[in-house]
Amino acid sequence: MTRFTSTWSGEDPLAAGELTLEILAGVAKLTIARPSDGNRLTPEILARLSTIARTLADSHDVHALVMIGAGSEFFSRGIFDPELRAAFSKEEVLAIVRLANRAYDAIEALPQIVIAALNGMTRAGGAELALAADIRLASETARIEFPEAAWGGFPGAAGPVRLPTVIGRGQALELMCTGRGIGADEMLALGLVNRIVPAAFIESEAMTLARRIADNGPLAVRGAKRIVNARIAPGFSSARELSDALRGTLEYSHDVDEAMLAHRQQRKPRFENR
Repeated sequence: MTRFTSTWSGEDPLAAGELTLEILAGVAKLTIARPSDGNRLTPEILARLSTIARTLADSHDVHALVMIGAGSEFFSRGIFDPELRAAFSKEEVLAIVRLANRAYDAIEALPQIVIAALNGMTRAGGAELALAADIRLASETARIEFPEAAWGGFPGAAGPVRLPTVIGRGQALELMCTGRGIGADEMLALGLVNRIVPAAFIESEAMTLARRIADNGPLAVRGAKRIVNARIAPGFSSARELSDALRGTLEYSHDVDEAMLAHRQQRKPRFENR
């Protein structure tokens, strides 16, 4: 078994983070290990995700990857919330969003099957990371939400690109445009997760599934994933480009500034569509 640990060494406490990768018998387990901060995806973690994905992409010995959050409360709270955004400039926010897009694209492009074990709250950028997986399992206590619309924005790390391919256009628009969070039962009903697992067994169930996949012919498994991805690929690039362009414009809009101000003043935002 190999273990990779990443710890931020910079001065920004908001960027502190840890990520672990363990590999055993053809299965890799990637743990977002910041339980005291809701397993937040810091810029350093996002950069390390890209590095790990590049390493795994070249591995002929790893056949499945499980992603999970440390602890039992969060898979990941995401990248930003209104308080955290205030610590970064607009250019820094956009740079971090682009960093997340590169990391999630690299995870999705892996030749291995990627399983996201949603062991708790899965929110915003954390939910978008889960969407980059091929298979999702949910603990009975898991929830997922895309709250960005309440902050004057939309999910910027390809949520609007990936979510409709998983649950359909109408359901995806409802979740993203209302910000309504849903529990495990509704996730299953929408097809967002493959199945619900008792909270105490979510990690072991995900690892068992990964080992079952890893025991099969790698050419067969990787070939099946390539074919499925080729079927759904048309339109992805143009949608991603549009998402990046609109996200850049949005960051400098009045409505985003108003949402941040309203949050600080503890009032409802007054959006003006500009």
